[in-house]
Amino acid sequence: MVIDLLFYTGREAAVEVTDGGCFTSEGEYEFYLNGEKTAVSNRTVMSFYKLTPDTVYTLKVVKGKDFGTVIFKTKSETVSLDVKDFGAAGDGVKDDTKAIQCAIMSCPEGGRVVVPEGTYKVYPLFLKSDMVFEIAEGAVLSAFTDRESFPVLPGNKPASNERGECFFGTWEGEPVNSFPGILTGMNIKNTVITGEGTVDGCASTDNWWFEPKKIRIAARPRMIFLNGCSGVTVHGITVKNSPSWNIHPYFSKDLGFYDIKILSPKISPNTDGLNPESCNGVNIVGVLFSVGDDCIAIKSGKMYMGQKYKTPSQNLSIRKCLMRDGHGAIVIGSENAGGVKDLLVEDCEFLNTDRGLRIKTRRGRGKDAIVDRVTFNRIKMDNVMTPVVINAFYFCDPDGHSDYVQTKEALPVDERTPVLGNFLFTNIEAKNCHVAAAYLYGLPEKKIESVTFENVNISFAKDKMSGVPAMMDGAGEMSGVGLFAKNVAKLDLKNVTVTGQTGEAVIYDE
Repeated sequence: MVIDLLFYTGREAAVEVTDGGCFTSEGEYEFYLNGEKTAVSNRTVMSFYKLTPDTVYTLKVVKGKDFGTVIFKTKSETVSLDVKDFGAAGDGVKDDTKAIQCAIMSCPEGGRVVVPEGTYKVYPLFLKSDMVFEIAEGAVLSAFTDRESFPVLPGNKPASNERGECFFGTWEGEPVNSFPGILTGMNIKNTVITGEGTVDGCASTDNWWFEPKKIRIAARPRMIFLNGCSGVTVHGITVKNSPSWNIHPYFSKDLGFYDIKILSPKISPNTDGLNPESCNGVNIVGVLFSVGDDCIAIKSGKMYMGQKYKTPSQNLSIRKCLMRDGHGAIVIGSENAGGVKDLLVEDCEFLNTDRGLRIKTRRGRGKDAIVDRVTFNRIKMDNVMTPVVINAFYFCDPDGHSDYVQTKEALPVDERTPVLGNFLFTNIEAKNCHVAAAYLYGLPEKKIESVTFENVNISFAKDKMSGVPAMMDGAGEMSGVGLFAKNVAKLDLKNVTVTGQTGEAVIYDE
């Protein structure tokens, strides 16, 4: 058993237990802090609260005869500020935005702002660098929903030197006027959002989810929006009922998301869980997703931003997460004009999602839209419609159904042609599948370079349903189709079994 310290502040810490478990372990762990039993749980990522700053702790984790230990010293803290001392009521009625913002702006470097138990009605709050923002147990940041009272982030503005631009708001991969997140960080560093409390967007079909594709005043807000940030950690909190994407890091680096819950109704539109866009160095560990769209969607700009700034999302690690009910568990694209590379997904569980891995690209994304070095290892899936989909004909955008995007004839390779590189799937167990075991469809002029399946066991449900495996013209409905691969330059199968399918186990047309 290996115990790794994921993160700590003066008052919180999170650890990761590695002993073969995914989101949960088959047995329970006993957690001892400084010799005192503090918790019993089967969770492989565990958090501890109400610690004392500048104090040494020894954490011992025991399961049967196996155990592991980690020693850490909590950080020092310059000051702790209670938002109620700044005028916040927490009564669920009063507008507490100004009071909480006042506490944030007053907090010195290395300080903590705490939101105690209560319900705090708020408009967007802006965080700053080198502080801890704690939403304590029993505290709810409850967002107002009247968009006329929200501030607006402009999409982009010219730089004063007239040799560049500054970009602020964004919507689906392009610079667009948008409302700030309920919690927003703009160019901040070394900031922590933590606690056992909740951020509630209060979205419903009566407000943000009504005619969701129509932009009124500005694009819908996220719950947490991080633009140009570094060293930001989000830990412990519950995020729910988002107006659109839940958490959206944008052109940011060195981020950690640990032991949080991201919840939205299955019918809610565009409520992606966590969407890193043009980010470098992202750790997503021990997160529970249950949303109305993709659980994690990795992006790098639709056209303009990706092709101009050429900033891929890269060096991403996703571990010990549970994805439920979304369209896709892990999704790349479709806005990926800057590319996505070096993604490692390990020890995760996917339940009742439409797809497991879903890659969406299309002609026009451009030569920098390179998706490469993607690895899935030790993944368990249950009741996933199609475990793996790689689709080079995704029919998004106004021209998505055009001949240029959708023709299956080979076109010339040029600066508009995206690249799908190398994909590795190892130690995958997927049961009760429905539509297809895997559906891989590359461009005829630029084939998927390499796909490897090793130690993979996929079985279909007895009462399997039919469905469309990929959003592309001509895919058609399927049920119980095996591993389908077309326009894949190299398909390597090692110890792969597909059972319960209605036809051939492998359909490979290079």
